[in-house]
Amino acid sequence: MSLIDYGTDCDYAELLAKMQSFTQSRQPDTEDEFWVLSHRPVFTQGLNGQPQHVLDPGDIPVVRTDRGGQVTYHGPGQLVVYTLVDLKRAGVGVRAWVTALEQVVIDYLTEFGVRAERLPGAPGVYVNGAKIAALGLKVRQGRCYHGLSLNLDVDLAPFARINPCGMANLPVTDLRHCADLTRNEMPDYRQAGSAIVLGLQKILLEQSPMA
Repeated sequence: MSLIDYGTDCDYAELLAKMQSFTQSRQPDTEDEFWVLSHRPVFTQGLNGQPQHVLDPGDIPVVRTDRGGQVTYHGPGQLVVYTLVDLKRAGVGVRAWVTALEQVVIDYLTEFGVRAERLPGAPGVYVNGAKIAALGLKVRQGRCYHGLSLNLDVDLAPFARINPCGMANLPVTDLRHCADLTRNEMPDYRQAGSAIVLGLQKILLEQSPMA
């Protein structure tokens, strides 16, 4: 299992094409990969996304993608972890993987004294009812891609231009505000991404038939 750092200011369409190509061409013994990065500002609209949830995109592009879910925002100050994992080989179901993604974020936020939780029927991670992490996956023949986004220190204004994840008036927050951290105290996307990926790798190793 490899962690690959794609850096910041990543183009969404370019990374989407890379994920699709990787998943299409991977073989039964291809090593799983975790990509950590931040995107330049973009709204992404899921497979079942309804156009009415994009309220006022302004100068931020809207990109149709192939993950599940509705519309969300990616931008600077946000960690994105793409999980290119052969779930079938790992013996992990899709629902269990979603739960794992949520749990590693919840555990990570605990390190900063932030109490986060799941909400029934609304995938993602929430702090006092405000969304701090979004999830979205695509699975082909047991192999998944896409993953999660965690708001670290984000300009939250773009979220007001959409109904985040199709939920009108859903508040959105980030780690800096929840933990009351200065920018000098904030982890960057690399630090946060490494911690998240380590947690996911541990879960996969525990699920492995060889464990």
